[in-house]
Amino acid sequence: MSVTVFNPRIDDDAVAETTVTARAVTALKEASSVQAPVEKAATKKVFVTTQGCQMNVYDSGKMLDVLGDSHGMEVTHDIDEADVLLMNTCSIREKAQEKVFSELGRWRKLKEKRPDLVIGVGGCVASQEGDNIQKRAPYVDMVFGPQTLHRLPELYDQSNEQREIAPKNRIGTIDVSFPSIEKFDFLPEPRVEGYKAFVSIMEGCSKYCSFCVVPYTRGEELSRPLDDVLAEIDSLAAQGIREINLLGQNVNGYRGEKNDGSICRFAELLHYVSHVDGVERIRYTTSHPLEFTDDIIDAYAQLPELVSHLHLPVQSGSNAILAAMKRNHTIDVYINQINKLKAIRPDIHLSSDFIIGFPGETDQDFQDTLNLAKELNFDHSYSFIYSKRPGTPAAELPDDVSFTTKKARLAEFQKVIIDSTLAKTHEMVGTTTRVLVEQVANRHPDCLIGTADNTRTVMFPHDVEKMDELLGKLVSVRITDFVSPHMVKGELIEVLA
Repeated sequence: MSVTVFNPRIDDDAVAETTVTARAVTALKEASSVQAPVEKAATKKVFVTTQGCQMNVYDSGKMLDVLGDSHGMEVTHDIDEADVLLMNTCSIREKAQEKVFSELGRWRKLKEKRPDLVIGVGGCVASQEGDNIQKRAPYVDMVFGPQTLHRLPELYDQSNEQREIAPKNRIGTIDVSFPSIEKFDFLPEPRVEGYKAFVSIMEGCSKYCSFCVVPYTRGEELSRPLDDVLAEIDSLAAQGIREINLLGQNVNGYRGEKNDGSICRFAELLHYVSHVDGVERIRYTTSHPLEFTDDIIDAYAQLPELVSHLHLPVQSGSNAILAAMKRNHTIDVYINQINKLKAIRPDIHLSSDFIIGFPGETDQDFQDTLNLAKELNFDHSYSFIYSKRPGTPAAELPDDVSFTTKKARLAEFQKVIIDSTLAKTHEMVGTTTRVLVEQVANRHPDCLIGTADNTRTVMFPHDVEKMDELLGKLVSVRITDFVSPHMVKGELIEVLA
């Protein structure tokens, strides 16, 4: 199979001539010109499966946006009725590539039944594998990276132009390049659902932690210009969005250019966002301790819009392991940052990421991690057993912690976090919390449901005839009952905004 990388600057005819023979193009055009008039084509439907992080979830939404804008496609959750199948992949876990090809094997059977089905593979595995995906799975029509998802409409058109050509003779429709940050210039107006939205403010990461594939699959850090970010947030707020979650692999490392050429740092961006009419709450993910600077901490004293919840990945409680991970900070620095924040926001809820069983992790290293979790009393965490990420420096380290030991340590660690989560949820009973009201409860039509600053789901009864008046509002709720580790019940006190 020969391969061409899609070039958005080439016009459609030129692309056709590089991907199909000129004779084939002419034949296709002649065939279409003699067809009898047809009725309006049925709306195409696209099915997306998403692996991995919140950035991938955000990107999947944008894939749907661009295909909806360019080709009028609609999303479907039924794979059997889809005209387009998209797999947004993540390479952070061990054997991620094989899992992708295993899923593609199942999709192949669908394509054998429906030859017109278009299959695309995007995301981080696509970046790593490139044309190897179509070599191993020639029935895949499109391969694209995280930075080139905005070119999906053109890739889709190119794949359709080759529909009559046997897969082995097609020229691959592939684009896993790393253009600056142009994709945001080509994305359509975001589709708004509900009252919360993610806004990507930067791409990539330049920290090069030894276990992480992000710099290799998404590129180094690139921040969107300040005006572009604010324009998107302003548009979302005008459509009814009340909570903005700023998104990036290293979100607090944002360095966006201003109109005058100066640089806007993350803390300053928070102030700008807080002044957008309609924005009542601000979250952000994911942060790095090296970028969690004093001006960000000070923002918690100045901006009531900032929720009292911080997700700040630490990965390990051992300085030796942090050094092996190339995190470039120590536990003392991390604890000092948290203590400064707690002095400003005593009610702050903390969450973090942890990797258990990293190469070289001793019993003492694990105990240090356990002690850190107990000392800082994390609200919840995302914790995983270490597994090799292909292409990362850590993959070359001897994985000398047995899988049995890793499992036992993870279970012990997660027990500490679960106990902390339960205790904090129980402690909410009798207190008053701020809640963004989002919907009527499915099983309790006389109740409304929303999200507290600390991410807990809060349910409270309300007049059925006046439900709509509170949707999208910030309210104060007094918590009366514990329901589950992440859900409580309460009663409405007042409407805040």
